[in-house]
Amino acid sequence: MDKRRLADIFHDRLRSLFERSRQSQSAFAGAIGIDRSALSLLLSGKTTRLPRVETLLTIAERHSVTLDWLLGVSQDEGMTGAMLSSGEIETTEEDGASLLMRWHAEAAGSKIRYVPARIPDLLRTTDVIAYEASASHQSAMAQVEDAVFRLDYNRAAGTDMESCMPLQTLEQFAAGTGIWSDLPKPARQAQIVHMANLIDELYPSFRLFLFDGRERFSIPYTIFGSTRVAVFAGQMYLVLNSAETIRTMQMQFEGLIRHTRVHAHEAADFVRSLHVR
Repeated sequence: MDKRRLADIFHDRLRSLFERSRQSQSAFAGAIGIDRSALSLLLSGKTTRLPRVETLLTIAERHSVTLDWLLGVSQDEGMTGAMLSSGEIETTEEDGASLLMRWHAEAAGSKIRYVPARIPDLLRTTDVIAYEASASHQSAMAQVEDAVFRLDYNRAAGTDMESCMPLQTLEQFAAGTGIWSDLPKPARQAQIVHMANLIDELYPSFRLFLFDGRERFSIPYTIFGSTRVAVFAGQMYLVLNSAETIRTMQMQFEGLIRHTRVHAHEAADFVRSLHVR
């Protein structure tokens, strides 16, 4: 999910809480520690920026909802999972690759669970990386370094990573629709072959599961063992590190796996079967 989509979900759920509270904007804003003008902007949906982690936590606590629900991770708004005890925002603008390297290193020996925003980073070709980076005005070199690191990480002995994503993302890529409408057919064909070959090579240390995006929904995030969850939100990560929150996110990921339509041992063949138009 891109930053706009994440912000839209948050704004919709914040408006729901505000309407339910029957408070004035001034009273609602004061209770969560922001000024009225900031609340008005959030309720309007005219910004893609999210409040600080401390504000998100305050909103969730005062209105008895989970942070997972507030950010669209879960459809269950009740306090069935414990609130996270700590968290932080990490931006990717300066050196997002080094952040990921550190998080992977700290989770070495543990299972990593990964819901990508698009095609999994370690499976992308340099042409696809350059195309996506150019459109978003980001550094292609940094993203290539990140992809190389992730690929090397998954080639190392003892690694264990599961990735789960909507099968429709791959179908749209092959068809050259949506954000890939300007990516030439040869580049998409090369990406399909590259991806299928890597899925075969890395299995079973890397396992890709595909669910039906019409049945399930998930924002992009990575669970680094039992150390942290990093929710990807465009130019930043929302990093959650309480034990209860990590367990909740692990359960959410397992729910995606249970609704898999293409299992890991079938993924390479499914990718090869895609019709590139």
